[in-house]
Amino acid sequence: MSERTGDPEELLRLEGIGKSFPGVVALDGVDFDLRRGEVHVLLGENGAGKSTLIKMLSGAHRPDRGRILVDGTEVRINAARDAERLGIATIYQEFTLVPELTVAENIFLGRQPRRFGMIDRKRMRAEAAELLERVGVPVSPDTKVRDLGIARLQMVEIAKALSLRARVLIMDEPTAVLTPEEVDKLFVIVRGLRAEGVGIVFITHHLDEIAALGDRVTVLRDGRSVGRTPASTPADELVRMMVGRSIEQQYPRERAETGAALLVIEGLTRAGVFAEVDFEVRSGEVVGIAGLVGAGRTEVVRAVFGADPYDAGTVRVAGARLRRNDVHAAVAAGIGLIPEDRKGQGLLLDASVEENLGLVTLRSAARGGFVDRAGQRAAAGEVAARLGVRMAGLDQQVRTLSGGNQQKVVLGKWLLAESKVLILDEPTRGIDVGAKVEIYRLINELTAAGAAVVMISSDLPEVLGMSDRILVMARGRIVGELAAADATQDAVMALAVGSPTQTTPSSTELESHRGH
Repeated sequence: MSERTGDPEELLRLEGIGKSFPGVVALDGVDFDLRRGEVHVLLGENGAGKSTLIKMLSGAHRPDRGRILVDGTEVRINAARDAERLGIATIYQEFTLVPELTVAENIFLGRQPRRFGMIDRKRMRAEAAELLERVGVPVSPDTKVRDLGIARLQMVEIAKALSLRARVLIMDEPTAVLTPEEVDKLFVIVRGLRAEGVGIVFITHHLDEIAALGDRVTVLRDGRSVGRTPASTPADELVRMMVGRSIEQQYPRERAETGAALLVIEGLTRAGVFAEVDFEVRSGEVVGIAGLVGAGRTEVVRAVFGADPYDAGTVRVAGARLRRNDVHAAVAAGIGLIPEDRKGQGLLLDASVEENLGLVTLRSAARGGFVDRAGQRAAAGEVAARLGVRMAGLDQQVRTLSGGNQQKVVLGKWLLAESKVLILDEPTRGIDVGAKVEIYRLINELTAAGAAVVMISSDLPEVLGMSDRILVMARGRIVGELAAADATQDAVMALAVGSPTQTTPSSTELESHRGH
C-alpha cells in the first residue's frame, strides 16, 4: 500500500483502470472518483464496461493495470472480504440471495450475530426486522426468500447492503424491478445515506432518475471514460455522450397495416390469479399490457405460452385452438416468449451465443436425427449480425455478454424460429437507451412483416410510445382498453389503481364456470 494522498473528502479513486478478457477489451484506462455524501451516476450502454468496473470494487475481478485508492491510500481488492473490510458494499442487478434461507439469514449470511459462540437468532431477527422496516418491506424476517416476488427480493438486497454499514455503496440498476412507489421509497433511503456521508455509485438506464437523485455523472463508452458532467445535464446530451450520436426519436413506432387476428384469448382463468381474460392481437399490431406489479400480466402470458397452467378459457393462434399447458404446442403454433427473467428463463448461461440462438430451431433443423450444424451456425451468425450483438464470436459464453446483448440473443432465437406471435415481457428492463431503440425498430420490422406483438412493460412511457392499443390489468382482470391516441399516463394509472367489479374467482366459482 502507498501513502495516503489527495482530497480528504474523496472516498474512492480509480486511475487508469484496464481489464481485458479473451477477445474483448472491457476497460481501457478508466478514471473515476467518489466523494463523501454524493451520488455519482455511472452511465453507459450495455457493454460499455460498467459491470466490469464495479466488479473491480467488489473483488470479483482484478484490474490488469491502473490503481484503486480508498481514502487516498492504494489498495488491492482480491475478494469480497477485502471490499467489505474497506467499507464497500455492492447491490448487483442479479440477486445473490439463497432461496432456501430466510430473509434474516440472507441479510446476515456469513456475519450472523453470536452469543456464547452460538448464532443469536433472536437478535438476528430483530435487527433484520429493523432493516426491513427501514426499506419499507412488510415481510417477516422468517419468510423464506423463495416465497418473495422480484421487487421484494431487490429490497432485501438493499437491506443486506445497509446491514454492512458501508461507506461506499454501489447500486447496479436498483430500480429496474421496482414500482414507482417503491422507487420513491428507495430514493428516500439513498438521500438519507447521502446525508450521513455515504458515497453512492448509482447505475441506471432511466435518465429521469439522474437529475432527481444524482450529483455527478461519469459516462463510459466502449470501455473508456468519455466525460464527466453534472447530473443536471440534459438527457439528450447524456444520450449523445453514451452512444456517440443523437437519438432523435425515443419511441420510433411505425404503425403497420393490421390484418386478421393471430392471437385470440377468451375467458382465460386461473383460480386466485387471473379471471375472464379476453383479448385479441391482430397481424401488424402491438398490444401493450399495463398494470401495477402483481396485476397478473406475466401470469396471463405465461399461461398463454403453456409455461403455467390455467383452469378455464381458450387460446387460439391463427384460428386453431392451442392445447393448454404445452410449450411445445405453443412454439409449433408460432408463439414466442421473451420472459421477464431473461437469465433464469430465457437463456442457458453456460452455453454459447450460437447454442442459445439455436435452442428453438434445433428440433426442426434436424434431418434423419442429425442437425445441420453448419446451417445452424450460418443462421445464428446472420441473426446476431442483424441484431448487432456485441460479442467476441458465436462461441462466446452468453453469461459473459452484457444485459442488452443477452436480451438480443433471447430475441434472436425467436427470430430464427420465425414466430408470428411474439410476447415481450419487460423487453427493455436493464437495457440502455441505444439498445432500447434497436429493439423498438425490430418490433417495427416484425409488425411490418405481419407478426403480432404483445408487450408487457412497467415503463409507462414505453407502453404509450410503442403500443397501438393498451390493455390495463388490475387484480387479475383486464379493467380497460385504450387506443394509442387516447392513452395518457394518468388514464392508464386511473384504470390500474381502480377497483374491478369482481375479484378473481374461487375454485367453487371455477367449477361452475367449467360446467357451462
